[in-house]
Amino acid sequence: MNKVLRIFVILSLLLSCALGTANAQTKAMKKALEKEYKEKVKKYTKEGWTVFGTSRTLDVALLKHYEKLNEDGITEVYGTAVSGNKNIGKDKLLMSACASYAQKCGSNIKGRITEDMGSIVSTEELEEFEHFYAAYENNVQTQIQGELTSSFSIYRPTKVNGKDVYEFETYFIVDETAASKARIRAFQNAMKESAVAQKYAETVSKFIEEGNPIE
Repeated sequence: MNKVLRIFVILSLLLSCALGTANAQTKAMKKALEKEYKEKVKKYTKEGWTVFGTSRTLDVALLKHYEKLNEDGITEVYGTAVSGNKNIGKDKLLMSACASYAQKCGSNIKGRITEDMGSIVSTEELEEFEHFYAAYENNVQTQIQGELTSSFSIYRPTKVNGKDVYEFETYFIVDETAASKARIRAFQNAMKESAVAQKYAETVSKFIEEGNPIE
């Protein structure tokens, strides 16, 4: 077997192994999502949740949601609310989801800076970063809003302080590529208010590009 042929055989074997691994991972993910879907249907039904805002049943709404989650780069974010009125405004649930996502982003970047930059950043600079985290979260909350797409909503009757109210949850899907760009825009805006973030802009920007806070 000549050298060129040997290289071709080796590359073919490597490609075959890579494809086999990718297929196995895809099947494993699909199986895991199917299991999670069945568990969620059982859980929501047992807890008295009802789907709203659509003519679909809870089973179908959840199935459609998990079909979306099975796509590459798609993750979920959800918002919650409690109201005495069944006709709650969707904006309230969207704002809750945005705030939840922003808080996770803030915690994520704080963790990376503290762990990965602790040896090069002074104590005073770490304290200055606290102001940056708050500004970053506020900007993420604004920037991510246009990237969230409502997937399905559920509600159930409950009691708060003895009063009859409704508890709501809306699940949104977000494309990680678009979300990453939103986080970068938020960083660029927040950086204007932080000298320490400007000083370490290259490193912090890299952390934000790499880190999906809802993985």
